[in-house]
Amino acid sequence: MTGHHTLEDQAVFPHLRAREPGLGPVIDRLASEHEIIHDVLEDLDAELVALLARPGEFTRLQQAADVLTDVLLSHLAYEEAQLVEPLARHGFYTGQV
Repeated sequence: MTGHHTLEDQAVFPHLRAREPGLGPVIDRLASEHEIIHDVLEDLDAELVALLARPGEFTRLQQAADVLTDVLLSHLAYEEAQLVEPLARHGFYTGQV
C-alpha cells in the first residue's frame, strides 16, 4: 500500500496536476486520504503487535481491520470515479488487467 501511494503521490498526481489543473481538488483529497490510510495501517499494525500480549483477543484487531476496510473502500471508489478517465487520457490506464 505504501509503495502504491508513494508512486501516486510522487509521479502520477504531479503528472495529472500539470496536465489537468482542474483535478487539483481531487488530487488534494486523494493525497490527504493517503495520509489517513497510512495512520490507519499504523493502527492495524499496532493491534497486530498487541495481539501477542493478549492472544485470542481479536476485538480491537477486528475493529482496526474494519476501519481500514471502510477507509480503503471509500478511497478507492472516489479515486476510480474521479480518475479513471483522466488516467486513460494520459496513458496510465488502458482498462485491461
